[in-house]
This record gives sequence, C-alpha cells and structure tokens, in this order.
Amino acid sequence: MWNRLRYWFDATMDRGVSALMAWLAIASLALITVVTVLVVLLTEEDTEANGGWAGVAWMSLLRTLDPGTMGGDTGGPVFLALMLGVTVGGIFIVSALIGVVTTGLDARIQRLRKGRSRIVERGHTILLGWSEQVFTVVAELVEANQSERRSCVVILADRDKVDMEDQIRLRVPDTGHTRIICRSGNPLKRQDLELVSPDTAKSIMVLPPVGDDRDTNVIKTLLLLNNRAWTDSRPHVVAAVQDSDNLAVARLAAGDTALVIDADDFAVRLVVQSHRQTGLSTVCDELLSFFGNEIYIRREPALVGTTYGEALDRYELGAPIGIHRQDGRTQVNPPMDTVIGEEDSLIVIAEDDLLIKLTGEAPVVHASAVVSTPARASAPDRTLMVGWNSRAPKIIRLLDQLVRPGSVIDVASPVRPDDALATARENLTVGHKTCEPTGRRSLESLDLGSYQHIIVLSDESIDPDLADDRTLVTLLHLRDIEVGLGDPYSIVTEMNDDSNREVAQVTKADDFIVSTKLICLLLTQLAENGALYEVLADLFDPAGSEIYLKPACDYLRTDTEANFATVVEAARRRGETAIGYRIAAHGDQAPRYGVHLNPSRGEPLTLGTEDHVIVLAED
Repeated sequence: MWNRLRYWFDATMDRGVSALMAWLAIASLALITVVTVLVVLLTEEDTEANGGWAGVAWMSLLRTLDPGTMGGDTGGPVFLALMLGVTVGGIFIVSALIGVVTTGLDARIQRLRKGRSRIVERGHTILLGWSEQVFTVVAELVEANQSERRSCVVILADRDKVDMEDQIRLRVPDTGHTRIICRSGNPLKRQDLELVSPDTAKSIMVLPPVGDDRDTNVIKTLLLLNNRAWTDSRPHVVAAVQDSDNLAVARLAAGDTALVIDADDFAVRLVVQSHRQTGLSTVCDELLSFFGNEIYIRREPALVGTTYGEALDRYELGAPIGIHRQDGRTQVNPPMDTVIGEEDSLIVIAEDDLLIKLTGEAPVVHASAVVSTPARASAPDRTLMVGWNSRAPKIIRLLDQLVRPGSVIDVASPVRPDDALATARENLTVGHKTCEPTGRRSLESLDLGSYQHIIVLSDESIDPDLADDRTLVTLLHLRDIEVGLGDPYSIVTEMNDDSNREVAQVTKADDFIVSTKLICLLLTQLAENGALYEVLADLFDPAGSEIYLKPACDYLRTDTEANFATVVEAARRRGETAIGYRIAAHGDQAPRYGVHLNPSRGEPLTLGTEDHVIVLAED
C-alpha cells in the first residue's frame, strides 16, 4: 500500500506546475485546519477573544501567507505557540509556492523562446527552410508589402528561434509594417508544419536548404503539402530545384496548382544571355526585385480596340511590354498590329501600380534623330570559359543554339572535359586549353586578346565562400591583363554570395550572375503574384522575345539630342519594344550600373556610341 501511495504521489507530481500548486494548496489547507482545531480545543478563551473558530481560521491563513502578521499577536503561551507553528509552516509553503511559480514561468518563457507555439494569422506568407537567401526574400517581401497596413511573414526552419530572429534583425533592420515571426521546426514533419497555420496562409515558399540533399528535401516538402488535407482553398505554393533532372519529379510531387522553377536552367540562361549583352543581369535584377521597376498586369479599358504598337505611346508613366489574353495566354512583344481585346490586360513595367498612368496626347518624337538603316548582322563569337562545373555543358549546349555558325568557345580548366569536346555541335566549335584559373602566367598564356567574351564559372568542388574568393583573384588578373591589352573583351562571372559582388566591383567585370539571389527574387515575385509565371517564362525563353541590349547607334543618331519617345518609335519600326537604356560611362556605378528602365518619355536624352538601348526583341 505504501508503494502504491508513493507511486500515485510521484505520478501527480510529474503533471507539472498545476499539480505542484494543488499540493501546496492542500498542504496549506491541512496546516490551517489542524492549527484551528488545536486552538479551539486547547485555548477556549483565546478562541472567543478572536471571534471563534472562523476568526482563528482567518488568523491562521493570514499568518501562513505573511509571517509578519504574528508580530501583533497576544494571548496565552499555547495560543502563541500554535500561531508560531502555523507561521513557520507558512514560510515553507510560501517559499515552495514562489519557487514553483518561478520555475513554471521560466519553463513557459523557454518554451516560447524555442518557437514551438502555434501562430494564429491570416493572409501571411510562409517561408519553409533556411538558407543565406532568406534575408533577400524577407527584404523583398518587406518592400512588396510597404503599401499594406499590416502584413506578416512566417519562417519555419530547423534552427533556434532566437538565433533566426537575431540574424534577421541584423541583416534586415527595417521591416516597416511587416512582422517577421520565426518558428523552430522541421518543415518535413507534418506536426511542425501545423505551427505556422498553413490553412490561412496567402502563399508558401519552399527555400532550398544548404547541403547535397537540398532537392530531396524540397521534393519531400512539396509532397507533404500536396497530400495535406486543406480546410479551405490551398494557398499558392512556389519552389525551386537545383538539378534539372529533378524538375519533373518535383512538379509531380507539388501537384497541378504549385509552381516549381528549374533554378539550374534559369542560371544557365542568364549566364549565356549576359555574356553577350553587358548589363543584362542588372536589368533582370531590377525586374525581378520589388526595388525599382516591376512587372504588372492590369486592365486598360481606354486602350480596347487599339493596337499594341499604338499603346506604346499612350502611357505617361509605365512601359508596356506585352498583352495578357483572357484565356491565360501571354504575348511578350507581340506584333505591333495586334489588337487589344475587351477582356485583355496589358503587361506593364512601372515603379508601382499606383504610378501607371495614361497620357492624353502622344509625346513628341524627333524623327530626324531616328536611324532607319537595318541592324547590322552579328559576326561569329569567340568566347573563353574559365573553369568548369555542372552548368558548363548546358551553357555550351544553349550557346550552340544562339550564336552564329563558325563561333568558337574554348574551355580553360585544369582538367580536360572530354565529353564536352567529343559532342558534335551545329554552330559552335569547342576547344580546350589547360589553365589554372588563379594563376597569372597561366591566364596570360591563353591569348586573351583574341576573345570577345570571357565567362568565369564558380568552382563547385569547394566551399562557396572559398570559390568566390578564387573567382575574385581570377577577375583581378583578367581585368589587369585587359587594361594592358586595351579592353578587347567583356567579362561575365558567377558568384555564390551577393555580398561578394560589392567587393568584386573593383574588378570592373561587366556582369555578375548571383544565381541564388535571382532565383529567390523570382520565387518572391511568383509568391506575391502567380500570374507572372507565364510572363517571366516567356521573357526568359530563348524561343520568344527576350531582353536585349543593342547599340544605341542602331536606333538614334549618336550625340544628337532626342528623347526616349524617339527611342520607342525607332524600336517599334523594327517590331521591338524599348523599355530603357544603359549609359556605358556609368557601368561600374552601383546600384543601377548605368541601367535606366521605364525612363520619362519627354525628357531630353542623348546617347553615345558606347551606350545601349534595352529592348524586347526576337533576335
């Protein structure tokens, strides 16, 4: 029986703070009851003097809670001894009570700091996973939600909650009206996913974690979300896979309503297009970011019945780039005689949707400044690729589709890529030169002056930070050699960390492709507006109209004052859509690097021979 009682007592004590407080209450009640009964039985006169048994019970309660109350007691020795006993017992009970309450509060605070409590939000954005790019995503979402009075971003990652909050406060100090909430949990576990209230979320973004199995984790997370029983409509889900071979599996796991991006393919396209067009990465960065100009889809009833070419002159603020049809089809830079239907929407570049404004009259066009001669045919390219990684074969394959017949690409790497050299190409000849990318003499032996473009690839076999450090050394050597040769080639390089891009500006490379950052910008845009997927897919598809930076002398007479409306007219005559220009003299000045998108149509503009016009064109 004694063992059973001890077992029962231990079981009740294990129930936590509430059980401990209940036992203390029972002990207090027992102490007060015993003392009251003894006082009533042993000190009749003192009992009557203090109001009977009820008065004695009240006195015992007060002395249990406050030992100082006994200082004013009067009566016989037995009465005073009993009051002393209840006071001493009360000291132990109150001390234990304070300890229990303190321990309970501390445990509760520690639980809250662990981020294991469930949130109650509606219309929030959920980020699943943690990587270096989470700060880019948070900063973009804060900028996107500036016009909202109340917005919320919830991060669920298998990390310490306090550590996540400290890092976000350090990297994104100003969050405006957006609240950032962190929860500690594994996105791959269903019970942890419930902590962030996915049923009431606006959108869910799956960030790829750090490690070799990042695609596996993304696919499993998408599978978990797809198989979850949603109480209401399923929120918008976006994710990216790093390996193109995993794209089909990821989209199958995600379901029909989710958007899964091929990060590797996107990075390859940016490298290939940027190495032939200086400044393209800056244009893409601004279009995908919520800082500066963005892409909007909006109805314009006043333009119904007009052609796309006529609509180019109808905007005072904003630059049209295409038409979004009622059936969901997207046409970027459609034929100029395409008629805008009643249910169609215009795709417009603008700094904010509130700043898009139609004009009452067409802007003045300086017809004498327009160049009417046809564009010059491009010559075969000579490209040098310094380094080798998993994206190199895809870069060569895509280049073969875009360059003129007779073009050459030489791979400069320590190890000869036999598979790439053995494959037959239609337009491109692939060669190899043995080279140590960080060695000055090794680079000088490559006859760099014979190349038009140089691509520097990041080394995937080492830590990303160390790879960036080696890339910086290679860039410094290439730029110093170029100065001695008289600036014969352009340089495009891959970087893993966007913070290293600022350090690398001293190298004055023409373009830096931080693919991880651009992928996060793309995912953030799609998380906020899934309708942009078709627009962006068409915009970055080599088969359709793409972004080109073409010589300004093909559109305007150089060193002749005109305006951007004249540039728009010159591009329209070629079936192209002009969206901005790039000043070459400002190419190394952050943050625009000479790029101006959606400029004022009527302000005076003079472009030189080294400047470029940014257009949407098929070639």
